[in-house]
Amino acid sequence: MTLKDCGKTLLNAILSGMFIGIGGTIYLACPSSIVGAFLFTIGLMMIVCYGFNLYTGAIGYLVQHGSDFGAYLLKLLLIWLGNFAGCWLVGNAIRLTRTFAKVGVKIQTVCGDKMNDSVLSLFILSIFCGLLMYMAVETYRREDLPPIFRFGGLFLCISVFIMSGFEHCIANMYYFSLGNMWSWNVLGLVLVMTLGNSVGGWIVPLADKVRK
Repeated sequence: MTLKDCGKTLLNAILSGMFIGIGGTIYLACPSSIVGAFLFTIGLMMIVCYGFNLYTGAIGYLVQHGSDFGAYLLKLLLIWLGNFAGCWLVGNAIRLTRTFAKVGVKIQTVCGDKMNDSVLSLFILSIFCGLLMYMAVETYRREDLPPIFRFGGLFLCISVFIMSGFEHCIANMYYFSLGNMWSWNVLGLVLVMTLGNSVGGWIVPLADKVRK
């Protein structure tokens, strides 16, 4: 990757993190958890429509890279860092607004549930999230499908993972930033979720390789 490519990747990743933060804010502020889960998808919809870079949408495609495997790994690292930066920016910005009064109490519960969970539980929940994230992006990319199925699959996969309590490492970057709860322990939990999302994202692509 050239320096220009790295800069473009990082910028698109920061924008993705910001849109995930916006989606997370909608989810927390919405009185109905079902409606909030549905509206959260606005974040991923903007990301895929405008070609931004989201780690959980990109990690599944690692298995398709051969000679440029190392370059794609570097790209994934930049995306993860950029997503982190975008989530951190939005989380700390919302803390300075009146919206925080609406979501401040809820974020304590949301983050507390994650921090009090076991590592194994977080890892398993992250795998299922990664699986659904890959299917959401891959369904949207299927140009042979009618638009209603492409966008419908996107919204259903995201809504289902949220309502099921599955763990999304990037969304959690935003939640922990909003709650101002970062610590080495929390960073470790996010890394566990990142690994789980990665494993989940690889399930279908690896299965496709075996089936061929």
